[in-house]
Amino acid sequence: MIEIRFAVGDLATTSFAYSPLQEAVFSLRSLHDPARYPHHRPWLRRIRPRLESLDRELLTALVAPWLWVPDFLTPRPDRARPAFADELDRVRGTPLEVVVADFRATYRTEDALPPVVARGLADPGAFLARIADALDAYWHTCLVADWWPRVQSILEADLAHRGRVLAEQGAGTLLPGLDRRLTWTGSRLQLSTRDFMVQAPWADVSIAGRGMVLLPTLFARGAQPLIDPSRPPVLMYPARGRATLSETPPPVTDDALVRLLGRPRARLLLLLAEPASTTELAHRLGVTPGAVSQHLAVLYDAGLLSRTRSGRTVRYARTLLGDELCR
Repeated sequence: MIEIRFAVGDLATTSFAYSPLQEAVFSLRSLHDPARYPHHRPWLRRIRPRLESLDRELLTALVAPWLWVPDFLTPRPDRARPAFADELDRVRGTPLEVVVADFRATYRTEDALPPVVARGLADPGAFLARIADALDAYWHTCLVADWWPRVQSILEADLAHRGRVLAEQGAGTLLPGLDRRLTWTGSRLQLSTRDFMVQAPWADVSIAGRGMVLLPTLFARGAQPLIDPSRPPVLMYPARGRATLSETPPPVTDDALVRLLGRPRARLLLLLAEPASTTELAHRLGVTPGAVSQHLAVLYDAGLLSRTRSGRTVRYARTLLGDELCR
């Protein structure tokens, strides 16, 4: 059991974020054990030929057989929605002694280090550069075009849901609702480690004014902390709706809805059970963002959709009227 202790005021500095770098690194877990991530199988089939052009020996070695990842590869986000390139720059700036220590903590014993890691740690500066270059190539070759927009849509929907729970039911319901491993008792969040693949010497954590960042991910079966409890507090938890990653756009079977709205707008309305952006919807439907934008504008003007802006991104969701129409 890990106990995370909150002092007065620590809940006020607890926030949510998601990390494209974390999801890219965690996605390497599926190369180790595809059976644990069935919703990613269609994507894995698509990218398998592309992996041959990458530094696959190194990419695979970034994840231990028990699916641990060196902490420096998933730095705590400094804002709610960081850019992949900015996060990768932070990785490139990791102190070399941290790189060595994190790999040894991940693999637990020197003998367990894969040959590519053991060789690399002899020259950690060059090894760190190779890791960053390999992740950058992996991101642009396998993830950014069609995988990340769908993953980002799921993560955004999770954050929107958590915000509603916090506003309507409070932190006492929000925190244990992140995962079945978590329980909230007064000022303490307890994380059960009973079903962890490997039991590590995790210690209890005191937030102590450092702030807690909660990160949804598509690659965890339960809540998990960083390996090193001395680092700024982070808790990863399973994102809601991750099973939808493998779904194809829903067919429109209600003839009345099609007759009323037309097939493209009816399909968009069904897809927007969870918030999404124009770009994400275009990727899911295999059409241009411009075509989607025109239909969204009509649905919005008719009162069937709401929209909110987050930075440069506008996200759409069904209104109550839109929900009733879909029923």
